[in-house]
Amino acid sequence: MQNEPTAKQQADVNPMLKMAFELGPLLVFFFANARGEWLAERFSVLQNMGGAIFVATGLFMIATAVSLVLSWVLMHRIPVMPLISGIVVFVFGAMTLYLQDDHFIKVKPTIVNSLFGAILLGGLLFGKSLLSIVFHDAFKLNEQGWRVLTLRWGLFFLFLAVLNEIVWRNYDTDTWVAFKVWGIMPITIVFSMAQLPLLTRFALPEQKQQ
Repeated sequence: MQNEPTAKQQADVNPMLKMAFELGPLLVFFFANARGEWLAERFSVLQNMGGAIFVATGLFMIATAVSLVLSWVLMHRIPVMPLISGIVVFVFGAMTLYLQDDHFIKVKPTIVNSLFGAILLGGLLFGKSLLSIVFHDAFKLNEQGWRVLTLRWGLFFLFLAVLNEIVWRNYDTDTWVAFKVWGIMPITIVFSMAQLPLLTRFALPEQKQQ
């Protein structure tokens, strides 16, 4: 179809815009949790949602939906990982609000990261490097490179799941929210940067020559 975006067009989308799609909902979540009572006083629709964490959860769901829609409008696609994460946000967010129990939204990162980790590591057990399917347009690696990268990311997702469990079970809600917004993203960026030598080492010959 003529209007279907090419891989090159998708890759040309500003990386800062892609980051905004991921970070934007988290910033909304952090701000709403910090100023939940203030928001409820000024917007009557929020007054019956409960405490600050429930206001934050509702606005987080809305911000996530907006992010996915904008991703579709501007990139003509929704990446697999944000889509899966968004679905889990809607399900566990709805349960949080309906049951007035913030444990559901707190365990959401554990579920998402465990799911990603299990999918990647499970794929390796069947001889499939699933990251190569998702990022084949961004990186050109040989088979060993994709296997090593998939293994590392699979273990990293499981690490994030365990880390989330430790934080929400041992610290108060405000600390967990701050960790979710200001901890997970820097940790993920550092880990991603640490994979650059691997990307160079296992790059296909034609990719190294560019």
